[in-house]
Amino acid sequence: MDHAGCRFCGTALQHVFVDLGMSPMANSYLKPHQLNRMEPFYPLRAFVCEQCFLVQLEEFESPDHIFSDYAYFSSFSDLFLQHAKEYVDMAMDRFKLGSDSYVVEIASNDGYLLQNFVKRGVPVLGIEPAKNVAEVAVKKGVPSLVKFFGVETARELVAQGRRPNLLIGNNVLAHVPDINDFVGGLKVLLGPSGVVTMEFPHLMRLMAFNQFDTVYHEHFSYFSLTTVEQIFSKHALTLFDVEEISTHGGSLRIYARHDGDGSKPVTERLTALRAKEASAGFATLGHYLSFSEGVNETKRALLEFLIKAKREGKKVVAYGAAAKASTLLNFCGVRTDFVDYLVDRSPYKQGHWLPGVHIPIYDPERIKTDKPDYVMILAWNLKDEVMAQMAFVRDWGGKFVVPIPKITVHS
Repeated sequence: MDHAGCRFCGTALQHVFVDLGMSPMANSYLKPHQLNRMEPFYPLRAFVCEQCFLVQLEEFESPDHIFSDYAYFSSFSDLFLQHAKEYVDMAMDRFKLGSDSYVVEIASNDGYLLQNFVKRGVPVLGIEPAKNVAEVAVKKGVPSLVKFFGVETARELVAQGRRPNLLIGNNVLAHVPDINDFVGGLKVLLGPSGVVTMEFPHLMRLMAFNQFDTVYHEHFSYFSLTTVEQIFSKHALTLFDVEEISTHGGSLRIYARHDGDGSKPVTERLTALRAKEASAGFATLGHYLSFSEGVNETKRALLEFLIKAKREGKKVVAYGAAAKASTLLNFCGVRTDFVDYLVDRSPYKQGHWLPGVHIPIYDPERIKTDKPDYVMILAWNLKDEVMAQMAFVRDWGGKFVVPIPKITVHS
């Protein structure tokens, strides 16, 4: 491996968690003039550390390259907008936030979450490395600092005199190559009696529901509670609560405080989840090494379905040009010979092609005209939302197909 070892504890990495072959950067959508150019492909291989059990990828591209002009805008999912609003309602109440509070969000994206605090009169700051995305947040009245977060940025903010009562990071922890610098920055920035909340996909759910398509180069790490507790503890931050939430196919929301802050006792549900992971084998190497066979079986089943559908003359399109679509289709070798095109609600992706497999991306309205036999939902974490939006597919006898955790057809 290029780096010396585990990005948290430094142990040499020699155990493969899953190998998904060669894959392009999942969010490097192609414009027409790029279709005949060479694309970089990198090994998509996740390792597990035998010491701390952090599941992680090698770093091939710098975060500067990946996130400086980013195609992911959170506001294009109604589900995420609702999730953000519910989170803000909860946080306002639980932590008694008001106009004299200060809330900072790292990787604040297009302001989809912080806008809810702004509406309620709470001072906020977003920290977002993608300039194109941060500009959208500023237009919504969300002050945004275009920077990567770590100890240095945290010290700069502390020098300006305000430390947050609430420090938020949703779906960012996995995107950080230097995990110690990032969590160290949380420690520096957090107010003395403040709270950190972080949300990230739960490795326990990824393994239980075969969500291997959430492995892609922009996600450097995959966390269990077992591992994330070790990481925060190293930086003198104590996890005192955890929630299992439904986003991204099953995520954790962790709550952390300074080690010395005795006003927030450790909850029963944190103790219970810690025990649940232990009994499931998350502190034993063998548990992690058992994952990859189910992944290969999913590939075989998806290809069997697509081969049969095409031999019967069926038209198959796919919904959701997310990063997980790139992982799945590149791993399975699925191109326009099997899937005619993809649709996505985001205008930032329409008119582009999915990297690697070169499947074109259109507006979802196209499905009404083409009347395909199958709509394969690659954004399976939003499958209920998608099936509700696309209910008209059933008018001509079309069916929905969901490939993960195993292929299922919905009439």
